[in-house]
Amino acid sequence: MSIIRLRDCPAVPWKNGMGRTRELAVHPAGTGMDDFIWRASVAEVDSAAPFSAFEGVDRYIALLDGAGFTMTLDGDRSHALTTPFSPFAFSGEASVSIALHGGPTRDFNLMLRRSKAHGELVTWEDPGRQVVDDAVVLIYCARGHVDTSDGRLQPGDAWLPTPLTGRVTLDDEALALVARVELRE
Repeated sequence: MSIIRLRDCPAVPWKNGMGRTRELAVHPAGTGMDDFIWRASVAEVDSAAPFSAFEGVDRYIALLDGAGFTMTLDGDRSHALTTPFSPFAFSGEASVSIALHGGPTRDFNLMLRRSKAHGELVTWEDPGRQVVDDAVVLIYCARGHVDTSDGRLQPGDAWLPTPLTGRVTLDDEALALVARVELRE
C-alpha cells in the first residue's frame, strides 16, 4: 500500500539540528540528505531557527498550520509565509532566517536536486476527480478527504501513486498539496 500516515513518520532533527521534520517520502528510497533526488516532508517550526542550507536543491514550502512566519532570504529579500497552502519556491543555497507570527507552525516541504530533477508544488482544491499524470509523485491531504485507488486519505496522509493509477477524488472540503517531479535525463 502506498499511503503514508504522518503520525507514523518519526520526528527527526533538521539537517542543521535546529528544528524537526517528518519525512513522508524520499527518492530513491533510503537515500539521505546529501543524495536524494526528491524529498517531501512536514516541518515543525517552533522557534526563529534558521533553515538548513541545501546546495543544488530547489525548495518549495507551504504553510499547513499556525500563523506562519516571515522568511528573510540572503539578508535582503523577504517573503511572508502566512497564507495556508500557498506554495513558495526558493533556492536551497539561500541563507534563510525566520520571524514567527504568533507561535509554532507546521509546513509542507518539497526538495528537488536541481541537477537530477525539476518540478513544482501545486494545490488542488476543486472537488471531484483529478487526473494523476506521470509527473505526480506524491499527494498530501491537507484538509478534507481524498479518495485514491489505495484508500481514503485523511488530513496528514500522503499517497505515492504508481503508474497507471489514474484519478483521485477530492471531497467538497478537500485540499491537497501535489508534488510534481520530472527526472532529468
